[in-house]
Amino acid sequence: MKNWWLFTLALLVLLTTAAHAQTFSVLYNFGTKSGDPLDPGFQGIIAQGRDGNFYSTTSNGGTALSGDIFKITPTGSVTGIRNFDGTVECLPLSGLTLGTDGNFYGTTEGCGTTMLGTVFKITPGGSFTVLHNFTNTGDGGIPNAPPIQGTDGNFYGTTHGSLTGGGSGTVYKLTPSGAFTTLFQFDGTHGEFPAAPLVQGRDGNFYGTTEQGGSSGDGVVFKITPAGKLTVLHNFDTTHGADPIGPLIQATDGNFYGTTEKGGTQSSGVVFKITAGGTLTVLHNFSRLTDGGSPFAGLVQATDGNFYGTAASGGSDEFGTIYRIKPTGTFTVLYNFDNTTGASPSVTLVQHTNGILYGDTFVGGTHGQGTFFSLNVGLHPFVSLLSTSGKAGQTIEILGRAVNRANIDRSERVRALKRLAVFRP
Repeated sequence: MKNWWLFTLALLVLLTTAAHAQTFSVLYNFGTKSGDPLDPGFQGIIAQGRDGNFYSTTSNGGTALSGDIFKITPTGSVTGIRNFDGTVECLPLSGLTLGTDGNFYGTTEGCGTTMLGTVFKITPGGSFTVLHNFTNTGDGGIPNAPPIQGTDGNFYGTTHGSLTGGGSGTVYKLTPSGAFTTLFQFDGTHGEFPAAPLVQGRDGNFYGTTEQGGSSGDGVVFKITPAGKLTVLHNFDTTHGADPIGPLIQATDGNFYGTTEKGGTQSSGVVFKITAGGTLTVLHNFSRLTDGGSPFAGLVQATDGNFYGTAASGGSDEFGTIYRIKPTGTFTVLYNFDNTTGASPSVTLVQHTNGILYGDTFVGGTHGQGTFFSLNVGLHPFVSLLSTSGKAGQTIEILGRAVNRANIDRSERVRALKRLAVFRP
């Protein structure tokens, strides 16, 4: 049997816990220019490219109003790099994943040769390749999320499916050349309709959620091996949350964290923690009028060790919020959207290697079709690995624009070297 080493750098370790002033800024109002991306919504995963710019998708806008792939700088300059035509290509809901080759990978919910969606690759310059057309003949259909790249170099993803096509969803593997394998077909008992991207744990397995299904019909958290053996870790029951559609993340403590759109004590969703063994703890129950509700988006663990997220509704102005939650569960609303600055944020925040948090809203803003914003909470620049784990001898890349040794504290560099190696047979 081969021995594999799984290398993991704890990169989310910058900065001290000292308080900093926070600054919210609207960087761009979607719809400002003809052919703009419009209404960025879930999953809409935002990826930082090698060039330091952001790349993502919208299912509306572009020259044919069928969605597009766009680039946006950290200062808010937008460039469309692929306009979908509404016939062969349409509805790129997923957002993008940055591959180790420097290209981006995503999915479309519709169109393709069978109208059930596709997996695609696109270069930063806009060269577009369809890698797989879903057919609902065992492979599923209607994917909501982008695939992620595993430590073996292959891509792993989910299809959402529906009652009218695509079944109850699948988990699949796709090689960089486009060879497709269905790893698991959901059946209701083990969950159904997975909407979020997978996350690969430090143990080499993949973790994810389904929007519905399970013992109570409220969705599940599952683990699946690269070979396709799936285990349900938790069945949601409304009391502890329902309808998890945002992505999980594995935090620096080794646990997984996520959100549910519904359920909890106030029926407005929850933030939860779950161990790799399946023990779930509710960290926060959303109360719509005070701290927001309907958290479609997942969480990002920033370099201060805290989690940041958005709620799509509620808050003081009823247009959604940005919040911070500590691993202990202490919850703070950082910003209330007021429609002028955006409304209904549904996409998971991303922390750029400049230390600043970025995101977008589905609607609102000057033209009513969403905004791109930043939230600076005073965190320092840092470096990020692509990928964050891999086999011994594997080449990895470092993301971090204009970052030098001088602007990263010594204590931060030391902490970033912890947990260097985990043995996996």
